[in-house]
Amino acid sequence: MKTVDLRKENWKEDTELSRIRNRGQGLESKYAPAVLEIIENVRNFRDRAVFGYAKKFDRVELTPENVRVSDEEIEEAFRKVPEEVIKAIEFAVERVKKFHEHQKENSYFVTEPGIVLGQKVTPLESAGIYVPGGKASYPSSVIMNAVPAKVAGVEKVVMITPAIGSLEVNPYSLVAAKLSGVDEIYRVGGAHGIAAIAFGTESIPKVDKIVGPGNIYVALAKKFLFGTVDIDMVAGPSEILVIADETANPDWVATDLLSQAEHDELAGAFLVTHSEKLADEVIKAVEEKLQKLKRKEIAEKSIENFGTVFITRDVYHSCEVANEVAPEHLEVATSEPFALLDHIKHAGAIFLGHYTCESLGDYVLGPNHVLPTGGSARFFSPLGVYDFVKRSSVLYVSPEGFKRVSEAARELAECEGLEAHRLAVEVREAVKMVIKATETVRE
Repeated sequence: MKTVDLRKENWKEDTELSRIRNRGQGLESKYAPAVLEIIENVRNFRDRAVFGYAKKFDRVELTPENVRVSDEEIEEAFRKVPEEVIKAIEFAVERVKKFHEHQKENSYFVTEPGIVLGQKVTPLESAGIYVPGGKASYPSSVIMNAVPAKVAGVEKVVMITPAIGSLEVNPYSLVAAKLSGVDEIYRVGGAHGIAAIAFGTESIPKVDKIVGPGNIYVALAKKFLFGTVDIDMVAGPSEILVIADETANPDWVATDLLSQAEHDELAGAFLVTHSEKLADEVIKAVEEKLQKLKRKEIAEKSIENFGTVFITRDVYHSCEVANEVAPEHLEVATSEPFALLDHIKHAGAIFLGHYTCESLGDYVLGPNHVLPTGGSARFFSPLGVYDFVKRSSVLYVSPEGFKRVSEAARELAECEGLEAHRLAVEVREAVKMVIKATETVRE
């Protein structure tokens, strides 16, 4: 791991810190043309294009009859998955559901004389979740994407996941889908899968929103199709930043850093500490533990690319550095982690204390693990129930209320030069004047 000393006045201008802040840039131009071509072909040729890409990229022969996963296949998945894993999935689903229940929003109304104003909260009718396929197994991704959608009240949750090399879909993902409330599953992935549920094809339904992680092709397809459908966020490589002091266990910190490094060669693993002794111990522990990992090659490349230890002045300076990076996962391994919470501004998820490892958050604690990456925690939030509802403003004005607000509306329309806007107010004022005159004559 590289060591960078930030104990200097102009530390924000450090070249390595800048490289990390900008590490997600530059990938779009390389892959965009291919993704845009896929999207256009799916738009025009629908099933034919989707099935053609599945054969080309995933080596599977899809048809209208086999593209959807059957109930029998899901039942077979339950027979393949060990009972202890099914129980673990059930445990995770229950905890994630319980946490996300607190995020539910209610419609509301406020009144004043002659005016009723409010907000109507309505679940989306449909949502699509993307789950990576192949040799890797990601039941936790199914849970984290599907459960908040169902808690929000989404009627139809569609899952797409690629079947690579054969028609079989990962049984762990199928079990998690069933237990999380997914309604339909299609064995298609990649940019062509995203385009399929964005436009709809003869065999695959269109959805209102697409969520879930994927490779660069999936991320760019979601980005380019935003507007045709809603999306959660454009996710990049995973990352973890650990703020640690002398009370941290170097073995624990090293393992937590590697838990993200093993994801992807572009994943980021950052330690921020004012203890040079701890920094040296963590670097040594990372080097030792790397040799024992099954995903050693990936983790080693990740550490080589982005593994960095930043030396700071104190824990408060460490918080400033963390805010500059705005990491996806932020662990605070210090003697008094809650004391630093107010100093942390930008992070997807904040893990406080020595025992709160990021892995627990990935699987069973309850908060969502779909988090903003690449510094986007400055303006994005974790996936939640609020991502699967829409809000409509509700407005009612009586004749009494009209009198209270019409003059100001007319003046604003006049100053903006929007004549019909002004007239829409004045025609109602005219009717009101006639009514008032008639009442006067009767008196």
